[in-house]
Amino acid sequence: MEGHALERNSNGASGVVSRFRRKPEEAPASVPSAVHGALEIHKPWARSSSHRLPNTIAGAFLAVANMGPDDDRLVAASSPLAERIELHGIKVVGADIDMRPLASGVAIPAGRITILKPRGYHLLLQGVKAPLAKGSTLPVTLTFERAGAVAVAFAVEEPGLIGEAILNEEHHRA
Repeated sequence: MEGHALERNSNGASGVVSRFRRKPEEAPASVPSAVHGALEIHKPWARSSSHRLPNTIAGAFLAVANMGPDDDRLVAASSPLAERIELHGIKVVGADIDMRPLASGVAIPAGRITILKPRGYHLLLQGVKAPLAKGSTLPVTLTFERAGAVAVAFAVEEPGLIGEAILNEEHHRA
């Protein structure tokens, strides 16, 4: 994981943040799914409904590249297909892992890539109104402190099929 660091916010939640500084012209290798000002949204995906979780709960993940000179913060998310979406992180205490909502949101540092991934920062959809089927799209509006709202289409994938590929690509690419 060279070039990446596990960071904890004030709630004790952890997430992977790229330590590589990028110039605006050095965009990540993948084509962004959405661009809003200095922010690029890469590889947004959500887990398809599973027999292991209630169909009313789902996780969603993405990478946010902040190509600008100013820090930003992901402060909220919403979807017409969910009653609410919470920003969550994982708090590690000894051998225990505890998932917690992040009241202050997720920091999106200038010149860095912030990855929301399984077992790290993520979006937790609650009150999902219909099962999420593999191959479908989940519309989500992400709200950033500085950049404002951006509409993003999340690809619905089976658990385990896309998460590791995204993380491995991000590690090699950054």
